Amino acid sequence: MIVSNQGSVFRLLAWQWRNSLLFVATGALAQLLHVVPRWTHLHLPATPIAVVGGAIGIFVSFRSNHGYARWWEGRQLWGRLINNARDLASLAVATLAPELARAVVRRQIAFAHALRCALRDQDPFADADVVAFTDEAERAALAGERNAAFALLHTQRMALTAACDAGALSDLRLQTFDRILGNLHDVQGGCERIKKTPFPRGYGFIAERLILAFGCLLPFALVRDLGWFTVPMNLLVCSSFSLISEAGRVLEDPFTMFWNGLPLGAMSKTIEINLRQRLGEQGVPTLPQADARGILM
Repeated sequence: MIVSNQGSVFRLLAWQWRNSLLFVATGALAQLLHVVPRWTHLHLPATPIAVVGGAIGIFVSFRSNHGYARWWEGRQLWGRLINNARDLASLAVATLAPELARAVVRRQIAFAHALRCALRDQDPFADADVVAFTDEAERAALAGERNAAFALLHTQRMALTAACDAGALSDLRLQTFDRILGNLHDVQGGCERIKKTPFPRGYGFIAERLILAFGCLLPFALVRDLGWFTVPMNLLVCSSFSLISEAGRVLEDPFTMFWNGLPLGAMSKTIEINLRQRLGEQGVPTLPQADARGILM
């Protein structure tokens, strides 16, 4: 996720260099056809082009708004994950025997890292953080699991239920743990719903084709009045539509490793730091910081 305002217009244009090149080329072509062979009959009326431009603006804004809604929902879900992880750790340290509390808290840290890996299409068992907070026996038990994060939550519930059966945990406190674990299940399910439900491709396809068509037609409506200024004007107007549409596209998956993605690494590391401190551990890592480009992942 970008956490600073570093950037430039040229970097934006370079990001969409194919479309930018097309908009410059069509603007220059319209002017050349207007002055060299004097094909002035190719001039188009501005009114229908403006109507099409308004429609495109509404369409790409719809896409970007819904893309941001998915991104923001992902951030809210991870905020709930952080809060429930803290709640679980605090309750475990306060009510469980030290050895069991430590196992529960470390398993919760492993869950956060395993969910991060799953949402980023990474192998959780190849992740150093997941390995660090699970022992060899637990990793062997999880080896055949297709959903390691869910399996870790299930192990939490089994361990806490066994403690209650053994008299080490009261029924009332077990209900509190169950409520927190239920919240964590809801968070995981919400994240998986966003990840596995792509935004309908039709919106993107139609928007992209309309923008390309608009970029080819607009210069012929401007060339008579603007001359060579048609080139920068076509680039400005059509690139605006293109960039808004692309901003919506890259926000559709908030868990990607692209620069717009949520900083799952930083948030899972926040959970790790907070929970390890509740155990009284020393030498916990520092919070991740944005890199030289202003990106925090």
